[in-house]
Amino acid sequence: MKYSTAVSSSRRKSRKAHFSAHSEARRTLMSANLSKELQARHGVRSMPIRKDDEVIITRGMYKTREGKVTACFRKKFVCHVERITREKANGATVNVGIPASSLTITKLKMDKDRKAALDRKNRNKKGSDVEMTNVD
Repeated sequence: MKYSTAVSSSRRKSRKAHFSAHSEARRTLMSANLSKELQARHGVRSMPIRKDDEVIITRGMYKTREGKVTACFRKKFVCHVERITREKANGATVNVGIPASSLTITKLKMDKDRKAALDRKNRNKKGSDVEMTNVD
């Protein structure tokens, strides 16, 4: 069932929106789930992935492998994880692109913007009632 009349349910339109999305929109599209421990601590289910996050791969050939994100390519919708490489026919080793949806974040690289985003997204806030006490 369609909940919002403002959003199209057309396959064609949603694919066009996905693949022609600008860089900032792709950042949110490239979100990964947080581990159960991080979900419990921060009250947030998923976050946009970034360089230096520590992740575990949950799907595909490299399932259960862990590592640090070395690069995020928004243009290709993939992330490179350290030690996840393959050898080409000519002998060169290349990083394998892993989709962000196939990753689970086990350790976040914290900075003030990430902290603010976690506080904003937190579902089990403690002080939300206190802020509204003096409003008429």
